[in-house]
Amino acid sequence: MATTAVQASAGISGGHLLGANPVSRSSEAMGVLASSSAVCNRRCLGCGHVSPLAPSSWSHQRQDHHRDTWRRCCGRRSSGGRSTSATSAPEVGICSTSRQRPGRRQSFAGPDSARFGGAHLRPNAKAPEPGAVVNATSQRQRELSSTDMTIDLKQWMEENGLPPSKVTLADRPCFARGQKPIHHVVASEDLQAGDTVLRVPLSLVVTLERVLGDETLAELLTTNKLSELACLALYLMYEKKRGKESFWYPYIRELDRQRGRGQLAVESPLLWSRTELNEYFAGSPTRHIFAERLEGIKREYQELDTVWFMAGSLFKKYPFDIPTEAFPFEIFRQAFVAVQSCVVHLQGVNLARRFALVPLGPPLLSYRSDSKAMLRADGDFVQLQVDRAYKAGEPIVVWCGPQPNAKLLLNYGYVDEDNKYDRLVLEAALNTEDPLYQKKRAIVQKSDRFTKQQFLIYRGKEREAVLDMLPYLRLAHITDENELDAFPFTATGTVENRVSECNDRAVVTQLSEFLKQRLGEYKTTVEEDDRLIANPNEDPKKVVAAKLLRIEKKMLIATLDAVKAIARELPPAWASPCFSVHAPILSL
Repeated sequence: MATTAVQASAGISGGHLLGANPVSRSSEAMGVLASSSAVCNRRCLGCGHVSPLAPSSWSHQRQDHHRDTWRRCCGRRSSGGRSTSATSAPEVGICSTSRQRPGRRQSFAGPDSARFGGAHLRPNAKAPEPGAVVNATSQRQRELSSTDMTIDLKQWMEENGLPPSKVTLADRPCFARGQKPIHHVVASEDLQAGDTVLRVPLSLVVTLERVLGDETLAELLTTNKLSELACLALYLMYEKKRGKESFWYPYIRELDRQRGRGQLAVESPLLWSRTELNEYFAGSPTRHIFAERLEGIKREYQELDTVWFMAGSLFKKYPFDIPTEAFPFEIFRQAFVAVQSCVVHLQGVNLARRFALVPLGPPLLSYRSDSKAMLRADGDFVQLQVDRAYKAGEPIVVWCGPQPNAKLLLNYGYVDEDNKYDRLVLEAALNTEDPLYQKKRAIVQKSDRFTKQQFLIYRGKEREAVLDMLPYLRLAHITDENELDAFPFTATGTVENRVSECNDRAVVTQLSEFLKQRLGEYKTTVEEDDRLIANPNEDPKKVVAAKLLRIEKKMLIATLDAVKAIARELPPAWASPCFSVHAPILSL
């Protein structure tokens, strides 16, 4: 896949979401040997030289194939041919270990994509002669390089147990200049509502149950350090290092091709540059949501090694370095984003199967907030029943859950302009310097409110949101203790349940000014967004960001109109607003 501008700015080559292919530096290791004095053979993949290596130093060794020089191994040099070392190879497994270094990453599509290093033998098996190992490896390389690269994901699934289905893969244009089309799932024939179009056997589904094997799930999750998504991402990264040897190679290759892009062919903003985020989301509260998610991913990355050691049996079959040495943060971030764009939350299954990666599922399926179709567990299958009729060639749509557009964009690079679950979150906080703070705090807590209370503003229900805020804001603006004692505070509000006319004036004025201020922080108006979105030559990232911001602005405008309408319902003979010196603190 081509390297994107974002990846280039982050110093990433290859542009693959699941990490680098083990082309330049591969490694394979064996299980624990019989005795503490046992050694593991180290073989140069360039010259075939074998040297004994103490198990205690496996993770600290380096080999430089460009200079064919051994470091801290047998202490001898080799230059192209066989080493003159007289050390004979003991009858144990062959271990060729090397760390992948930043800057050496290559893609699946590279010219050397069929190269794999080392031989993976059973413990205690007799090591073959150096020349035989190299020849066997070369033979395996030739077999792998002759694999039909045109095999698509669905064909691979059919060859591995996928029952006949009523869907197929088709190309979707990619709006970014110079990028190839991405795939999506379409109907292969005319369909009716209720048709079962896809049944994927669990043998083709990646779950934590598969990752952990026979080990209990609690071994990982009780550490409370690594999420299910991070665990799945780590699993696929290690599988990718196995290259074509991995059973999941066709699926991983498809994920790399998609690069976490959904039906708008745009990556999650988690992969955008900081400059793009600051420019395209200026004034939007979603910018802070993106920053928080990135910080969360960084924390998970920092705990990868801890979980590796605490859950020793996890990933035990992989002969590579510990996570943070095998993968730099940028690779983990890309893999995490790829997994979050395609993970399916299965209902009615045990915890080990709850989060699943389903080939031919998202992001190949399109999302619609009004769809009722979902991937569901059905015995040993994950199946999809459509909720509407389709003509052959039409994209299949599924429900993505009650997610607002900020999360749809974050997770899938997609904005649904008809999303009824869209919302903004306005927070009101009691002023801690208010002399009546403690008394107000006790009152709100009795009604299951908080000193920092969040109010959800749903799209199309802005007036209801304002009415919900009124009691809290009226209470927060009270300056007289006697009024506070007399105020019948309730969790839900009405226009009539007031403190005083001047108190209402203060509430309405503060809320109106706050909404006007927030609208003024956007760089563009709704009309300017309309023109940008209608421009077919505009940057796709800028377009999808403008769609989100346009929705936010419309919701804020509708909320401001609701405040003005409520103000008109108040008694006309208003007194001047009695602003509190310690007014509540509003944020969005």
